[in-house]
Amino acid sequence: MNSLSYLNHDQHGFPPPEQALRDPNGLLAVGGDLRPERLLNAYYNGIFPWFNLDDPILWWSPDPRAVFVPGNMKISRSLLKYLKKQNWTYTINHQFKSVMAGCAAPRAKQDGTWISEEIQQAYYALHQQGRAHSLEVWQGEELIGGLYGINIGQVFCGESMFHRATNASKAAMIVLQQHLQRCGYRLIDAQVVNPHLDSLGAKSIKRDDFLRLLTHLRDGEVAPDSWCKSEVFIEL
Repeated sequence: MNSLSYLNHDQHGFPPPEQALRDPNGLLAVGGDLRPERLLNAYYNGIFPWFNLDDPILWWSPDPRAVFVPGNMKISRSLLKYLKKQNWTYTINHQFKSVMAGCAAPRAKQDGTWISEEIQQAYYALHQQGRAHSLEVWQGEELIGGLYGINIGQVFCGESMFHRATNASKAAMIVLQQHLQRCGYRLIDAQVVNPHLDSLGAKSIKRDDFLRLLTHLRDGEVAPDSWCKSEVFIEL
């Protein structure tokens, strides 16, 4: 039965994702808080928060789900040619707060952002616990793009990305999937397909299939130094 659940501050658990509403697609629960324990429990079970600034906290598990398999990302010839001309550098976990601020900045044709100060503080707390990570794209000393997300076993749950230079966020995704492949990750959760992700080869799979994959991979081991603060390299 599809129904909407209401959470209180004493509940850390969530209803089964299969109970999420069909319209709006994937809305599962309302309320609760953004404490690290609740956030990690959500991602562990295929659930993520998304809500506007004046809304209560909304929790989602949409059907279908957008995913990438590290190593299978699509790079067009034009993008490959463009990136080969750039002298960009890439780092892991050098500027987590700055990446989140970049993702929070309003986009073109967009009035506001869902990545509020509350969200930024919540994910920074996860970053301090070694569970939320950023990838940065640099042109010299200028931060021109990046992304952030959560690690759950052999799954990386991508949250948001930004760019201040053409194709910088696509470069971040390419570097991320190459890095994850080297470190033993098996899946990237991209939540919902959009044109940007579709251009890189994101696939839509049924929620049930995603949840089966997540259950299989969420306790898997990856390289212990996967998220050490470091410089990483793009292979083109």
